[in-house]
Amino acid sequence: MGAYVLRRLLLMIPTLFGIMAISFLIVQFAPGGPVEEMIARLTNNDVAATTAVTGSQTGDVGLPGVAAKNATAAGRTGSPVAASTAYRGSRGLRQDVIDKIVKQFGFDKPPLQRFGMMLWNYLRFDFGNSLFRDISVLDLIKEKLPVSITLGLWMTLLSYGISIPLGIAKAVRDGSRFDVWSSSVIIVGYAIPGFLIAILLIVLFAGGSFWNIFPIKGLVSSDFASLSWPQKIADYLWHIALPILAMALGAFATTTFLTKNSFLEEIRKQYVVTARAKGLTERKILYGHVFRNAMLIVIATFPGAFVGAFFGGSLLIEVIFSLDGLGLLGFNSVVGRDYPVVFATLYIFSLLGLVITLISDLTYAWVDPRIDFENREI
Repeated sequence: MGAYVLRRLLLMIPTLFGIMAISFLIVQFAPGGPVEEMIARLTNNDVAATTAVTGSQTGDVGLPGVAAKNATAAGRTGSPVAASTAYRGSRGLRQDVIDKIVKQFGFDKPPLQRFGMMLWNYLRFDFGNSLFRDISVLDLIKEKLPVSITLGLWMTLLSYGISIPLGIAKAVRDGSRFDVWSSSVIIVGYAIPGFLIAILLIVLFAGGSFWNIFPIKGLVSSDFASLSWPQKIADYLWHIALPILAMALGAFATTTFLTKNSFLEEIRKQYVVTARAKGLTERKILYGHVFRNAMLIVIATFPGAFVGAFFGGSLLIEVIFSLDGLGLLGFNSVVGRDYPVVFATLYIFSLLGLVITLISDLTYAWVDPRIDFENREI
């Protein structure tokens, strides 16, 4: 087992390299970029951004003080400058200001050199600073992480905690009235997108048109710090009830039907018939023999569902319920061309996905000792 784990860990290196290389290559051909974004903020396309550069929020746009003052002066006076032909919308800014912006963002170096520097820094978990915010990327991720942990963990626990027992119950009662009506409810819940369910919940329970029971903003109340521990727990659960319910309803279907079909396949095998002939109880057969075999395919789907719940699966829910998490951070970073945040989150979650996949494989061996990874070809 140790040799297999070592091979998998070594395989993560070229896998991560391939993910980052492809993403970096795509970005090189994508229209726009951080330089264009900054130029747009400093020209008359965005007067508010230009004004902000001169104030105390200079760090928010990522320009050093000298470049900020020069850029602002050029933007206000409208003096004739030698505009760079490489960047759209650069008219009105002096060439030296544009060169400073390009140098600050690192675009004065060749792409291969920038890619090599990025990989070297990422190997040391040095992700730098956000281009347009006065904060390091890691601190920014830590700031948004509580929301994603809340949504991801609760959705995963709720989904698997209900779907697996429900799937087993449906397999045992296959074809019964319970199986039919529960399948109908699950299919309807799966067919409705999560954001529509979220809107429906707001209309029904958050002051839309009927009851005003739950809040629709944030993870906790404004007076959270002054509450006692029981009150803090109740306040936290009160705030996350609707977002988690909206996310989890659609996630029930896949895991439930996967569990049911996997158990049905195992129940119909010859070893179950033999166990019944020996006089074993149905409970002993189900949980002593069928369970560990049927759960293998359910375990196989866990890594993707787990990582997806943390990063990609909650974007619309975060927007609807005003929850500032990693999903919204990633989306805003892509739109705003904040490449350090984009690549850092991509790297972290790719690494997390690879590690969780390895843990999932090791869980196979724990669930079913017949699986031998030592002789497995990777």
